[in-house]
Amino acid sequence: MPRETIAEFGLEHLQILDDTGKLDAKLEPKLDDAHLLEIYRYMMLARESDKRMLNLQRQGRIGTFGPSTGQEAIAVTTALAMNDEDWLVGAFRELGARLVRGETLLGNLLLYNGCEEGNAVLPAEKRVLPINIIVASQNLQAVGLGYAMKHQGDKGAVVSFMGDGATSEGDFHEALNFASVWRAPVIFISQNNQWAISVPREKQMHSQTIAQKGIAYDMPCIQVDGNDVLAMHVAVTEALDRAHAGEGPTLIEAVTYRLMMHTTADDPRKYRSEEEENEWWEKEPIKRFRGYLEKKGLWDDKREEALLAELKAQIDTDVKEFESRTDFKVDAPFDYVYAEEPAEIAQQRTEFLESIGKEANHG
Repeated sequence: MPRETIAEFGLEHLQILDDTGKLDAKLEPKLDDAHLLEIYRYMMLARESDKRMLNLQRQGRIGTFGPSTGQEAIAVTTALAMNDEDWLVGAFRELGARLVRGETLLGNLLLYNGCEEGNAVLPAEKRVLPINIIVASQNLQAVGLGYAMKHQGDKGAVVSFMGDGATSEGDFHEALNFASVWRAPVIFISQNNQWAISVPREKQMHSQTIAQKGIAYDMPCIQVDGNDVLAMHVAVTEALDRAHAGEGPTLIEAVTYRLMMHTTADDPRKYRSEEEENEWWEKEPIKRFRGYLEKKGLWDDKREEALLAELKAQIDTDVKEFESRTDFKVDAPFDYVYAEEPAEIAQQRTEFLESIGKEANHG
């Protein structure tokens, strides 16, 4: 019998505000001025928070963390497109989304100072899962939430963020498979920032795109310029509309760039060039979006100055509150290893407290 084609597939790339700030007016979404300004404010809050946390970490005042600089458009635009019934299930580079959903910089400062309560300070109605460090495992949690919501008749959706490296993990593929089979209301957003720590995308996978991985699971998929606020809004809104209507999952590849280090324990200059970084700084989302707002008459230098002063005051307040805390239990990590403390852990706790006491006495 002759061979015959049984299926053909296509994939879209969406960009509305290009690298130079040129607008495709035919594709421009109708967003009111207040919403546009809210997006910009949260993007700036995430960027300024990153700057302050980096300074604090370099001064030894918090531990290591993963900056989100350069990826603000993806997180913020997505979170502002979600409704109160939706769940946010993230990794550790979605600070802007978490701030939109009600988290504070204070919680992040607590977390990155080793206090786990900083990762669980939101009430349940905010529908935000804690920061996830284990690569790709949050995707399975997202599908579980989505399936439960569908089973219970909940009309919300789940948005799961991950990096490009996560799409090479088995958890990612299992999650997409189950989401497709169950038609779970889950939007998977891969923040393709070009680097899985120090491994470039071309050495990690031979797929032409990350978005095409959704084709194998028969779900809508699209590649979007992740530094383009307008394109992200359109893609996410379409995906949320499908999920809310009971039409199942979507995979979005948001193409962006991690402008800073993977975490503050990392030195990106060991594996990528300054020229590459400078090229992407020219395409970064905040600069591009500010130009768009200025052309619409919504922004200028005076407003920028006022916003920066407001954000600095807000961040200063959170840092001051964080550093005024004196109620930290130094042996708290031992409390959460086992439900009932075995002798070995009790002994380790004792030795730890004794060592702390000796250091204090020597000091």
